[in-house]
Amino acid sequence: MIPDRHGPDARRTPMTDLHPFIAGLPKAELHVHHVGSASPRIVSELAARHPDSKVPTDPEALVDYFTFTDFAHFIDVYLSVVDLIRTPEDVRLLTYEVARDMARQNIRYAELTITPFSSTRRGIDEKAFMAAIEDARLAAETELGVVLRWCFDIPGEAGLEAAEETARLAVDLRPEGLVSFGLGGPEIGVPRPQFKPYFDRAIAAGLHSVPHAGETTGPGTIWDALNDLRAERIGHGTSATQDPALLAHLAEHRIALEVCPTSNIATRAVTRLEEHPLKDMVDAGVLVTVNSDDPPMFGTDLNTEYEVAARLLGLDERGVAALAKNAVEASFLEPAGKARIASEIDAYTSQWLTR
Repeated sequence: MIPDRHGPDARRTPMTDLHPFIAGLPKAELHVHHVGSASPRIVSELAARHPDSKVPTDPEALVDYFTFTDFAHFIDVYLSVVDLIRTPEDVRLLTYEVARDMARQNIRYAELTITPFSSTRRGIDEKAFMAAIEDARLAAETELGVVLRWCFDIPGEAGLEAAEETARLAVDLRPEGLVSFGLGGPEIGVPRPQFKPYFDRAIAAGLHSVPHAGETTGPGTIWDALNDLRAERIGHGTSATQDPALLAHLAEHRIALEVCPTSNIATRAVTRLEEHPLKDMVDAGVLVTVNSDDPPMFGTDLNTEYEVAARLLGLDERGVAALAKNAVEASFLEPAGKARIASEIDAYTSQWLTR
């Protein structure tokens, strides 16, 4: 639940007033992509290492490069950055630096979506890839205080070959930090049901199902993700509000939506922020979590997304804290870890309000 949406503080301006509170709030993030989290500094460094790429080496030029005309253009740009990750050293550098950026935002826990097929098909040895992300994960927890877990996702645009390879890597070479199995990339022309055998295999191996669905297509795609892929959370789920029965199902079964407001605007999945369906999701009783998706590409970060959500929902500090606890509840962290972060959120909020 998210309290105080219409309380005495509802007329305040959360985008301004809540910034310091959100900046220090302990948080978890459930929908954030590995390569898509590369900062301009890291992208430019990787581009300089690989001068045959079309990606700019100037961090300032990346601002224009990361301006998207539509979702298809976003995918093209995203894949050009993926192509910069060519060695295990690139993988390790990227992963650790993503965690460093998370630590600066007081993110305590994150489930980072990784697309191993994109790296192994470019020639990175699969075992070296696993070793690189695991080395970065352990270092991030020890040195930065950020707990990372992995979601291996199928790049939908690469078809069933990618699905087979991703399932094999997830099940046969499962790294210690892997907790879930996903499906990303374009939805149009990439129906969810064809991926059922691969999700069945991953689920049988103990992984959780977290496909993207309903971002650029209608609620039918979300139903397919629930019925065929046995989704436990839905990536984006933007179109869920078009189907009251779907909203009721999500609310009843506590199937969380991983909502990424700025991303939806940047990819033109939603026309204007004022039209974002987040409020309708919350009003329907759906468990919503706030996430940054591909933050540097969209000119955002998780703190900014919380500010956006606070403004859309009219939240005060307690409401924002409740939203942060939604992400903890919907995460695949072990119970003791969930309790620890939830207690941190409560303690931080109580101290803030009694200053």
